[in-house]
Amino acid sequence: MEKIQMVDLYNQYLHIKEDIDNAILECIESSQFIKGKQFDQFQLNLAEYLNVSKVIACGNGTDALQIAIMALGLEKGDEVIVPAFTYAATAEVIGLLGLTPVIVDVDYDTFNITVDKIKNALTNKTKLVVPVHLFGQCADMEPIIELANQHSFTLIEDTAQALGANYTFKNGFSKKAGCLGNIGCTSFFPSKNLGCFGDGGAVYTDDNYLAEKIKMIASHGQSKQYVHEVIGVNSRLDNIQASILLEKLKHLDNYNLSRQEVANFYDSALGNINNIIIPAREKKSTHVFHQYTIKVKNNQRDALKKYLSNQGIPSMIYYPKALHHQKAFASLVKRGGSLEISEQLCSEVLSLPIHTEMSKNQLQYIVDHIIHFFYEN
Repeated sequence: MEKIQMVDLYNQYLHIKEDIDNAILECIESSQFIKGKQFDQFQLNLAEYLNVSKVIACGNGTDALQIAIMALGLEKGDEVIVPAFTYAATAEVIGLLGLTPVIVDVDYDTFNITVDKIKNALTNKTKLVVPVHLFGQCADMEPIIELANQHSFTLIEDTAQALGANYTFKNGFSKKAGCLGNIGCTSFFPSKNLGCFGDGGAVYTDDNYLAEKIKMIASHGQSKQYVHEVIGVNSRLDNIQASILLEKLKHLDNYNLSRQEVANFYDSALGNINNIIIPAREKKSTHVFHQYTIKVKNNQRDALKKYLSNQGIPSMIYYPKALHHQKAFASLVKRGGSLEISEQLCSEVLSLPIHTEMSKNQLQYIVDHIIHFFYEN
């Protein structure tokens, strides 16, 4: 049995090695390293996949969030509601732009922000809400969109972990994650469901005005070369990464299907263990399982993690601290109500290996040892 990894990027690469190698070689031979034809084609292909008007590729997922927020023209002191249980980048860019992150609790079952948590944190300074579609499924967006329409705040979706997930509205209409609110942002960090061989990100929207502004901001605020309309940044996806993503985008749905099959195996094997809660499914969203995150009860999480490590099984804690417990944000964030659920999740969550190359032998080895820990250890 091969060594178990949280993510096996090398074996994934081997399946499409010839296509990837040829794509990279074409870039090198053309000497088009910045904004070449592959860059343009990837933006078009991703827009088609998402069924959205415009995709603007950029340097990374954090840049994507920052550029999207910059395009809104918010003022210092404006409030932005974000979940407390998320990666630091979500609040980091808000602080960098002089805005006030208002952190709210999440749903215990799905790990995602809910309309009730947002509603309780609204003030007359609320200008933006950033739902993070955590671990691979969408937050329940329909009531959040209705609330946004009532109170005139913008929605920027962080879809770094949920690219390819589908959300279905009550009327049966379905949209991709990131295409539900005003703007979607994603990351192409190598371990993501659609990952490049370095850093990369993208912003997407159906709003043509916002799209043009986002495009300008990502390129030094230029409307055309040497014509700077707004203050911008320098954030771009290089052409080699775009060529890699062009090839991998063809396989994204199959990659997500592979992850779902791994998750189904875990569900079946672990679902009846008393001290484990397997991931819940949001009824309106598919789940693409960027992470398979269980909750371990009765203070046994850390002991299980150590035991698995001793058996050669990696696992990760996403996230060990909620935002308000991070030193960087302690004096910056404003609490939007109780954060008890986020704090509880930080002590219970454990993510198990999940990727496109997992074998049945590896999966059986993992679940056998988890069962052994709880019943025979």
